[in-house]
Amino acid sequence: MRRIDPAAATGRAVRALFALVAAVLLAGCAGPKAKAPVEQRPAGSRPAAQAPASGPPPAPASDVATDGAPAAADAAGRPGFYTVRPGDTLIRIALDNGQNWRDVARWNNLDNPNLIEVGQVLRVVPPGVEAAAATSRPVTPPTRTDARPLPPGESSAAAPQGTAGPVATPAASAATSSPSAAPQPPIVERETDADIQWAWPAAGVVTVAFEEGRSKGLGIGGRAGDPVLAAADGRVVYAGSGLRGYGNLVIIKHNNTFLSAYAHNQVLLVREDQAVRRGQKIAEMGSTDSDRVQLHFEIRRQGRPVDPVRLLPPR
Repeated sequence: MRRIDPAAATGRAVRALFALVAAVLLAGCAGPKAKAPVEQRPAGSRPAAQAPASGPPPAPASDVATDGAPAAADAAGRPGFYTVRPGDTLIRIALDNGQNWRDVARWNNLDNPNLIEVGQVLRVVPPGVEAAAATSRPVTPPTRTDARPLPPGESSAAAPQGTAGPVATPAASAATSSPSAAPQPPIVERETDADIQWAWPAAGVVTVAFEEGRSKGLGIGGRAGDPVLAAADGRVVYAGSGLRGYGNLVIIKHNNTFLSAYAHNQVLLVREDQAVRRGQKIAEMGSTDSDRVQLHFEIRRQGRPVDPVRLLPPR
């Protein structure tokens, strides 16, 4: 009887198993290859066009100037137009361009003056008027009386968001209650430095001088509640607290060239669109948005701050 070597039998079995596995793998490689899936589309259809990776988005409706003015995309960089930058507000844009914020909102069809976008181009001169050729308009004479705080519950004039602050309104005057009182002559807007009669807005000493690029106006010291006076005849174009760093602020437009600004007040005594005369009390000195009681006073020529001392009379 032939003897079977167990080791040899095991070796043959392993080799047979390897041969079987190799045969199976070779058969799989020789078979048909799987096809990639094909997207089924209706006959005649084409893939949708892909949006370009770059290029400016179309301008919103509010970016297009009216009354024949060029579109915002064409007006960027041109005199009389301003491109919104980070941190801008409509009030600051108007102040820096010597305009009433309400006018800027109207010229640009802004339904909500709080919604302006970085890169948006705004008209900052009236439609149809060149940048430095705006015509002056007469200012309705105000009632010449002392002012008093608003009664409780009475609301102030509407303004962009963030302009809420203590605002007061003038009391009725004898000129409006007495039929025999003679009307005052209209305030005539002036166009040159010599035509505007300037006066100091407060009686305190100058604590901060004007310095180009550092201080846009004068700091005038005083005590809380001291009177703040209009420096020249004009019309109030802003009264509120919506401009950061200025606290309760009054801005007066004297003509198409000059604005004056009165900041850090504790109480405002005038309203927007109210005509005022030189020396009229428009606010009370305070320390809103400031580390001490003071009046910050600016004069701006075509939106650019100038040294008030050069225009104010000697003390």
